[in-house]
Amino acid sequence: MITSPKNPPTKAKITVRDLTMAYDSFVVMRDLNFEVAEKDIFIIMGGSGCGKSTLLRHLIGLLEPTQGSVFYGDENFTTAGPAEREKFIRRFGVMYQSGALWSSMTLAENIAMPLEENTTLPPKSIRELVSYKLSLVGLSGYEDYYPAQISGGMNKRAGIARAMALDPEILFLDEPGAGLDPLSSRRLDDLILRLRDTLGSTIVIVTHELASIFAVANNSIFLDTATRAQGATGNPTELRDHSENPAVRLFLRRGEESRPSSKSPS
Repeated sequence: MITSPKNPPTKAKITVRDLTMAYDSFVVMRDLNFEVAEKDIFIIMGGSGCGKSTLLRHLIGLLEPTQGSVFYGDENFTTAGPAEREKFIRRFGVMYQSGALWSSMTLAENIAMPLEENTTLPPKSIRELVSYKLSLVGLSGYEDYYPAQISGGMNKRAGIARAMALDPEILFLDEPGAGLDPLSSRRLDDLILRLRDTLGSTIVIVTHELASIFAVANNSIFLDTATRAQGATGNPTELRDHSENPAVRLFLRRGEESRPSSKSPS
């Protein structure tokens, strides 16, 4: 049963209040409370099975909370009717973990699809916009390539270009670096930072990749599988260095003990 939060949200791009996620009687996470400011790169992080992607699906309306609400600005997305909710959704761009490109379509056709379905733009304008979106993600000249003809990292970037097709206010990215080699992952991180800085996008990312977390994020939430609640919110670097929650520190410092010391031998 969905209930409204006790307190109204503060001014933020996204506000989550008292959110509980469950499948029937199994509670995934309870009492989540956090905010995402405009132009944040906000990370949803935690170990496997903690509900990272489930939380993203609640934020974009694919799943309904057991209780609590998601606000966009001052408007309650959770309790909105179908027509109102559709207006919210048009402000979102979503890239799923696999990239979710249609294999039978070229990159241009993949990115053109949301423009053809949701706008009245003429074909020439759509072609120009498709080329522009591909250039933003470093894929200028790849319009006529099929997903199978390009690398995994390029597929991820093409997926982001499609998510950006309708100029969304908020980009949701589900494990964008999954399966990529370190160089491709770093290039993707650089792209995410560039999109935030040049387009003013607010970006919400599901990931457990430490290098990406520290490279791009200024805000985050840690989902704790042991307590089935949020372990902390805030800047990941500050959480790593100062969090009082041992589970948060362990997650953000994992692998440090195996790294070689930077000190010179005496």
